[in-house]
Amino acid sequence: MTVDARLHELGRNARRRRGAIVILLGLPMALVVVAFIVRMAGLPVALAIFLVACVVIAIFARRAIRSIDAAWIARKLDAAEPRFEDSADLLFRDASRLSPLQRLQRDRLHHRLETHPAADIAPAWPWRLLALAWFLSLLASAAVLLAPAAPLRETASAPSSAITNAKATKVDRIRLDIAAPAYTRLIARNESALEAHVPEGSRVGWRLHFVPQPSAAALTFHDGSRIELHRSGDEWIGERTLVASALYRIVLDGAPPVEDDRLRRLDVIADRPPDVRVIQPEKSLTLLADGQRDWDLAFEASDDYGITAASLTITLAQGTGENIAFKEQTLALVGEDLDPANAGRHQRYRHRLDLGALGIARGDDVIVRLAVSDNREPQANTTKSASFILRWPPETASDSVGMEGIVEKTMPAYFRSQRQVIIDTEALIAEQPKLDDDAMVARSDGIGVDQKILRLRYGQFLGEESETRSEAESPAEKKPGANAADAGRADALTKREGEHKHFLNAEKFGDAGAVTAEYGHMHDVAEAATLLDPETKAIVKAALNEMWDAELHLRQGRPAEALPFENKALVYIKQVQQSSRIYLARVGLELPAVDEGRRLSGDRKGVTDRESALTPADTGDSGALSVWQALDAHATPDLDAFDRWVHAHESTTGDALALLAATDRLRRDPTCDECRRQLRSLLWPLLPQPATVVQPRTAPDAAGRAYLDALRSAADERGDGAAR
Repeated sequence: MTVDARLHELGRNARRRRGAIVILLGLPMALVVVAFIVRMAGLPVALAIFLVACVVIAIFARRAIRSIDAAWIARKLDAAEPRFEDSADLLFRDASRLSPLQRLQRDRLHHRLETHPAADIAPAWPWRLLALAWFLSLLASAAVLLAPAAPLRETASAPSSAITNAKATKVDRIRLDIAAPAYTRLIARNESALEAHVPEGSRVGWRLHFVPQPSAAALTFHDGSRIELHRSGDEWIGERTLVASALYRIVLDGAPPVEDDRLRRLDVIADRPPDVRVIQPEKSLTLLADGQRDWDLAFEASDDYGITAASLTITLAQGTGENIAFKEQTLALVGEDLDPANAGRHQRYRHRLDLGALGIARGDDVIVRLAVSDNREPQANTTKSASFILRWPPETASDSVGMEGIVEKTMPAYFRSQRQVIIDTEALIAEQPKLDDDAMVARSDGIGVDQKILRLRYGQFLGEESETRSEAESPAEKKPGANAADAGRADALTKREGEHKHFLNAEKFGDAGAVTAEYGHMHDVAEAATLLDPETKAIVKAALNEMWDAELHLRQGRPAEALPFENKALVYIKQVQQSSRIYLARVGLELPAVDEGRRLSGDRKGVTDRESALTPADTGDSGALSVWQALDAHATPDLDAFDRWVHAHESTTGDALALLAATDRLRRDPTCDECRRQLRSLLWPLLPQPATVVQPRTAPDAAGRAYLDALRSAADERGDGAAR
């Protein structure tokens, strides 16, 4: 028999077995129904019902048979025998559409089936279930057929008796009355379900009707609390104020449990704190402009239910270093509604701060901060905005006095050379009458070199190339009106600078970096172009333009004409220096309180090793890990201990109510696979992260080595060496 014929026979046997099982399980139920119909309506009607039942059973049997396809057979073969190596589906696929590797594996499986046929994969006969079904069916049919007729008629004519013998109680009318707190200004509403979303602090009332009616009813919550329902007419009534989300279940006395007695959930919508947005000022630090007498402030605030109060805290910081004094005052602000339909929920606040009345002086800081409170009761939510600073810059001479710890310089190395260039230029201008032309040109050229070095340093912060202008145009070409003497002098300077470069290159003969710098296309650091904000970049560019003009005149031996450009460059540099600082609000020193109980006790709790970057994995207090491992091993987890762990860690477990509801479902039905999967999905975010370790490569076993050898042999036969 070929492999395909054997596989076909396996599938045919499995289909026959499953169809037979469905028919043998369906016939007992049909017999019981026929027995009832015989007593109630006679034999002809019972035969018709029996034919209908047989058709229904045949339909279910056909569906069960059709569910066994090639994929089902492949899964069963993979699960039944490890030798198929999870590749049994290759036996049912077209060989022409398989890759070489898949065809190799398919041939191996064919060979294994030819030498050792596969075992029977048909579903096992459920003998116990069949015996129980037929026994109960025959017993029920005999009881129906042999029972006296009068009791049957009495039972049929007395629905109250059938209700009394019901196995579950039905909740046929449900009404939840939800009354939100008065400050929310939300109207009361009704819900026709046992679950709902309610605002925080809402009063929830239950009005339930049960069939059949119990003798007592109550609502038990997940935290152990209980609400006894009292009867009013044919309804059961109870109420409770909810301040947090809760799970509850209906518990009855004197009646069967309700049909769906799972835990019900009431989600509480917390009152969110107000949202504050600052419109003006646009920056956290604003420098006081010349002649500025007031400071305009504008804020917007919104809340889900309403805003009741807004206050502006104004702090005046005076002094330098450690001698800083503070004056603080608080002003109540009145806002204007931006949404008239929802008054008080979205407001804008404006205030003009009088700096003269505040008493600000040079070197002082004015710090403002807005605080907004909503209408929550009994305690309001308050949101504070970030602090915004208005600074009156101190005198330039005292720019760095007492600013240690307050000002952080981001580029301290490049803002101190331009003044020295100006000093050298002024000294050269003063000595110019005493110097001959060659000496004066040499000294001026040296100052021009210093100016060039400073210009290149600043160019790095704009991401520019080192020589984009000096090499593109000579100093003589810069000014159209330069005379022939100036042009000749510039040519001589250019020649001397070229000889100087040649000498430097000779000193670095054999240096690969020097060769690249000389003949390659060198760029400055690309990241430097993103160090400055756009406003500071514009100022740096203006300073570079002035340095270009100053260098032009210095290299031509005209220091007097270069001096104005040097001074302008210095002005721009000082502006850059002011823009390149990171300003922080000046606040008082607030040290944490010392725990006197731990002094001289040797208690090192909370003290960590700062030198070690590795931390061991902590799994000792994780109740989720043990439950996860038990579910993974298809064992029964300790759900009671896990519930206690969830109650103790409700603030860190995320949705604790979902965890408790999932454990309750699994506790009531331990065989429910869907319940186990749901609980595993909720446990996944709670598992502790394992310590980072390097996993060694696992050596292949005998089957793995044979598989790799087969891959190499196939690659050698093709001659492509892909396996290597």
